[in-house]
Amino acid sequence: MNFAALLAAFDQSSDCTVTVPPEWAQGRAGYGGLVAALVLRGMRASLAEPRPVRSLAITFVGPVQPGIPVQVQAEVLREGRAVTQVLGRAVQNGETMCIVQGSFGAGRPSSVDVPAEPAPAAPAPETCQRTPFVEGVMPNFLRYFDTRWTFGDYPCTNSRKREMGGWMRFDEPLAQFDEVHLVGLVDVWPPAVLPHLKERAPASSLTWTIEFVQPQPPVGADGWLLYKAIIEHARDGYGHCSAMIWNPAGELVAISRQTVTVFG
Repeated sequence: MNFAALLAAFDQSSDCTVTVPPEWAQGRAGYGGLVAALVLRGMRASLAEPRPVRSLAITFVGPVQPGIPVQVQAEVLREGRAVTQVLGRAVQNGETMCIVQGSFGAGRPSSVDVPAEPAPAAPAPETCQRTPFVEGVMPNFLRYFDTRWTFGDYPCTNSRKREMGGWMRFDEPLAQFDEVHLVGLVDVWPPAVLPHLKERAPASSLTWTIEFVQPQPPVGADGWLLYKAIIEHARDGYGHCSAMIWNPAGELVAISRQTVTVFG
């Protein structure tokens, strides 16, 4: 099941339940980007009136196990004139595995208008080599994505660079692309601290916040987005990384930040 099929299965469920297939696993857990995207899908459905999502604060409490149903629960905490605060959960076997606090806000007139910094220079995705998927070596979910490294080094290369990233897109045609797809796509990149390792070691996102530029700049028909992460600090088994995402026209689409645990 590709990403669109999983969203369709979730939408057709009477109780907001879906089962993450084994091919969407990363180790013993389901792909975090998929879990967060499903929770966002459920949170958005809980809104009394549509409002664009401005930010999500995501905490991965425990690993969502593939092959076992996971239910999305959403609770509207407060609905103001412009902003709605929603709490979303992914629950499996009666236990909360992921918590998402989301802010959905309508636009308002303002004298403040500050454009984003320009996107970094990067070669066109068509000129970059696709990251090959190696079954048994890479996380299973990577088979559903097309990534092309342009910044920094690969994981476990004993690199000392702070930056990491490149072009990314779903390896499937999409009838539409919105914030749910963006959440599912952004998490495809490994934590930016992994290139600093000499050999493979467990690592995972502890917390993740993502902020969305609204209205969302359009994504081209080819689906490419450019991602660049920076390590801000890393020590004692934790890394703090920030990232920005642009469309091919150089327009800022989202800002992402992660606290990462690394066991190596």
